[in-house]
Amino acid sequence: MKIGVYPGTFDPITFGHLDIIVRSGKLFDKVIIAVAEDNTKNPIFNIEERKQFIEHSISDLKNVEVSSFKGLLVNYVSEKNALSIIRGLRVLSDFEDEFKMALMNRSLNDEIVTMFLMPHEKYTHLSSSIIREVARLQGDVSTLVPKIVREALETKFNK
Repeated sequence: MKIGVYPGTFDPITFGHLDIIVRSGKLFDKVIIAVAEDNTKNPIFNIEERKQFIEHSISDLKNVEVSSFKGLLVNYVSEKNALSIIRGLRVLSDFEDEFKMALMNRSLNDEIVTMFLMPHEKYTHLSSSIIREVARLQGDVSTLVPKIVREALETKFNK
C-alpha cells in the first residue's frame, strides 16, 4: 500500500489545504493528515479542534485519515510505513524553506521522499496566518475555509 503523509499545523485548515489533500488522495492508496502538536507557531485552535475541523472537512474522502504527531516528522512517517511526505507549494517564496526541510528530512532518512504539490491557482494566496488575520479583523473568509472553520473563527474573534 502506498501511503503519503501530509503534515502541518492546519491552524486552521483552508481550501488550499483541502485541494492538496484531494490531489494526494488520487496519488496514494492512503493519505494521513498529520497535525503537528509541537511547534513554535502558537496555534489559536488546540490540537483536538484542528483535527475535528479536518475530519469534518474530509468526511467524504475514504482513503484519507487524520492523526497527530510530536517530534521528528521522519520518525512519524517511518512509523506509519509511508513512502512520502506531501508538501504544498503556493508561491516561489515557499520553495526555499520547503527545499531545506526536504533536504534535512532526506539526511535523516533517505528512504522517505518529499513530494511537492501545487494547489489550484485560486488558492495560491491562502495561508492559515492570512485567514486568521482576516477573520480577526472581521473580514469574510467564507470562500476560503470550510463552514465549520468559518464558524469557529467567528466565535473566537467575536468574543
